Amino acid sequence: MTTFSAKPALFPAITKTMIISALIAGVLADITWEIWARGITPLIIGGPLEPSALVQSVFGLQSHVLAELIHLVVGVVFYPLGYLFIARPLQRAILPGLPMILTALGFGVGLWIFSLYVMAHLFAGLPAFLGFGPITWVSLVGHLLFGLVVAVVLHRRGV
Repeated sequence: MTTFSAKPALFPAITKTMIISALIAGVLADITWEIWARGITPLIIGGPLEPSALVQSVFGLQSHVLAELIHLVVGVVFYPLGYLFIARPLQRAILPGLPMILTALGFGVGLWIFSLYVMAHLFAGLPAFLGFGPITWVSLVGHLLFGLVVAVVLHRRGV
Protein backbone atom coordinates (compact mmCIF):
# COMPACT_ATOMS: atom_id res chain seq x y z
CA MET A 1 0.00 0.00 0.00
CA THR A 2 1.37 3.39 -0.99
CA THR A 3 0.54 6.51 0.96
CA PHE A 4 1.03 10.02 -0.22
CA SER A 5 1.53 13.04 1.95
CA ALA A 6 -0.06 16.29 0.93
CA LYS A 7 2.27 18.75 -0.70
CA PRO A 8 2.34 22.01 1.28
CA ALA A 9 0.57 24.93 -0.33
CA LEU A 10 2.79 27.37 -2.13
CA PHE A 11 1.29 30.33 -0.26
CA PRO A 12 -0.20 30.33 3.24
CA ALA A 13 -3.87 31.01 3.72
CA ILE A 14 -4.48 34.52 4.96
CA THR A 15 -6.08 33.88 8.31
CA LYS A 16 -6.11 35.52 11.71
CA THR A 17 -3.61 32.90 12.90
CA MET A 18 -1.26 33.62 9.99
CA ILE A 19 -1.37 37.37 10.60
CA ILE A 20 -0.84 37.03 14.36
CA SER A 21 1.96 34.52 13.79
CA ALA A 22 3.68 36.81 11.28
CA LEU A 23 3.49 39.71 13.75
CA ILE A 24 4.86 37.58 16.60
CA ALA A 25 7.67 36.40 14.32
CA GLY A 26 8.41 39.99 13.33
CA VAL A 27 8.49 41.24 16.92
CA LEU A 28 10.76 38.42 18.10
CA ALA A 29 13.04 38.76 15.07
CA ASP A 30 13.23 42.52 15.56
CA ILE A 31 14.10 42.08 19.24
CA THR A 32 16.83 39.64 18.21
CA TRP A 33 18.09 42.14 15.61
CA GLU A 34 18.17 44.95 18.18
CA ILE A 35 20.08 42.86 20.72
CA TRP A 36 22.59 41.99 18.01
CA ALA A 37 22.76 45.47 16.43
CA ARG A 38 22.91 47.60 19.56
CA GLY A 39 24.15 45.19 22.23
CA ILE A 40 26.61 42.76 20.66
CA THR A 41 27.82 44.54 17.51
CA PRO A 42 29.42 47.42 19.47
CA LEU A 43 31.59 44.85 21.26
CA ILE A 44 32.77 43.53 17.89
CA ILE A 45 33.23 46.66 15.75
CA GLY A 46 33.14 49.48 18.30
CA GLY A 47 29.70 50.84 17.47
CA PRO A 48 26.12 49.76 16.83
CA LEU A 49 24.37 49.09 13.56
CA GLU A 50 22.19 52.10 12.77
CA PRO A 51 19.61 51.08 10.16
CA SER A 52 17.65 54.26 10.89
CA ALA A 53 20.57 56.26 9.46
CA LEU A 54 20.20 54.27 6.24
CA VAL A 55 16.45 54.92 6.21
CA GLN A 56 17.17 58.63 6.69
CA SER A 57 19.62 58.57 3.75
CA VAL A 58 17.26 56.69 1.45
CA PHE A 59 14.21 58.84 2.12
CA GLY A 60 15.94 62.13 2.90
CA LEU A 61 14.43 62.24 6.39
CA GLN A 62 15.59 64.55 9.13
CA SER A 63 13.73 62.73 11.89
CA HIS A 64 15.64 59.92 13.56
CA VAL A 65 12.45 58.84 15.35
CA LEU A 66 10.50 58.54 12.08
CA ALA A 67 13.36 56.55 10.53
CA GLU A 68 13.38 54.19 13.53
CA LEU A 69 9.61 53.77 13.23
CA ILE A 70 9.86 52.97 9.51
CA HIS A 71 12.56 50.37 10.17
CA LEU A 72 10.48 48.87 12.99
CA VAL A 73 7.35 48.55 10.84
CA VAL A 74 9.31 47.01 7.97
CA GLY A 75 10.89 44.46 10.32
CA VAL A 76 7.77 43.58 12.27
CA VAL A 77 5.19 43.61 9.46
CA PHE A 78 6.69 43.45 5.98
CA TYR A 79 9.74 41.20 6.33
CA PRO A 80 7.81 38.27 7.88
CA LEU A 81 5.26 38.60 5.08
CA GLY A 82 8.16 38.57 2.63
CA TYR A 83 9.27 35.27 4.09
CA LEU A 84 5.76 33.80 3.83
CA PHE A 85 4.86 35.13 0.38
CA ILE A 86 8.22 35.37 -1.41
CA ALA A 87 11.06 33.36 0.17
CA ARG A 88 9.19 30.23 1.21
CA PRO A 89 7.09 29.97 -1.97
CA LEU A 90 10.24 30.32 -4.09
CA GLN A 91 11.92 27.60 -2.05
CA ARG A 92 8.87 25.32 -2.32
CA ALA A 93 8.63 25.86 -6.09
CA ILE A 94 12.35 25.55 -6.91
CA LEU A 95 13.87 23.40 -4.14
CA PRO A 96 10.97 21.71 -2.32
CA GLY A 97 13.26 19.43 -0.30
CA LEU A 98 15.42 22.23 1.10
CA PRO A 99 15.40 22.26 4.89
CA MET A 100 13.61 25.15 6.57
CA ILE A 101 16.84 26.31 8.20
CA LEU A 102 18.48 26.83 4.81
CA THR A 103 15.43 28.68 3.53
CA ALA A 104 15.65 30.90 6.62
CA LEU A 105 19.34 31.61 6.04
CA GLY A 106 18.70 32.33 2.36
CA PHE A 107 15.97 34.75 3.41
CA GLY A 108 18.43 36.46 5.76
CA VAL A 109 20.96 36.80 2.96
CA GLY A 110 18.24 38.23 0.74
CA LEU A 111 17.38 40.84 3.39
CA TRP A 112 21.07 41.71 3.70
CA ILE A 113 21.43 42.15 -0.07
CA PHE A 114 18.28 44.24 -0.16
CA SER A 115 19.52 46.44 2.69
CA LEU A 116 23.16 46.90 1.77
CA TYR A 117 23.01 46.77 -2.00
CA VAL A 118 19.55 47.89 -3.09
CA MET A 119 18.77 50.42 -0.37
CA ALA A 120 22.26 51.58 0.67
CA HIS A 121 23.92 51.52 -2.74
CA LEU A 122 21.24 51.92 -5.40
CA PHE A 123 18.96 54.29 -3.48
CA ALA A 124 21.22 56.09 -0.98
CA GLY A 125 24.32 56.19 -3.18
CA LEU A 126 26.62 54.63 -0.59
CA PRO A 127 29.29 52.11 -1.61
CA ALA A 128 27.89 48.67 -2.46
CA PHE A 129 27.65 46.63 0.74
CA LEU A 130 29.15 49.64 2.51
CA GLY A 131 32.57 48.77 1.11
CA PHE A 132 32.70 45.27 2.59
CA GLY A 133 34.13 46.50 5.89
CA PRO A 134 33.40 45.10 9.35
CA ILE A 135 29.93 46.70 9.40
CA THR A 136 29.01 44.64 6.33
CA TRP A 137 29.70 41.35 8.05
CA VAL A 138 28.01 42.14 11.37
CA SER A 139 25.02 43.29 9.33
CA LEU A 140 25.03 39.93 7.53
CA VAL A 141 24.97 38.10 10.86
CA GLY A 142 22.12 40.29 12.08
CA HIS A 143 20.08 39.59 8.96
CA LEU A 144 20.79 35.85 9.21
CA LEU A 145 19.59 35.89 12.82
CA PHE A 146 16.49 37.83 11.78
CA GLY A 147 15.69 35.30 9.04
CA LEU A 148 16.20 32.36 11.39
CA VAL A 149 13.92 33.78 14.07
CA VAL A 150 11.15 34.57 11.56
CA ALA A 151 11.29 31.08 10.07
CA VAL A 152 11.51 29.21 13.37
CA VAL A 153 8.62 31.13 14.93
CA LEU A 154 6.40 30.64 11.89
CA HIS A 155 7.32 26.97 11.66
CA ARG A 156 6.61 26.36 15.36
CA ARG A 157 3.29 28.16 15.07
CA GLY A 158 2.36 25.93 12.12
CA VAL A 159 2.21 28.67 9.51
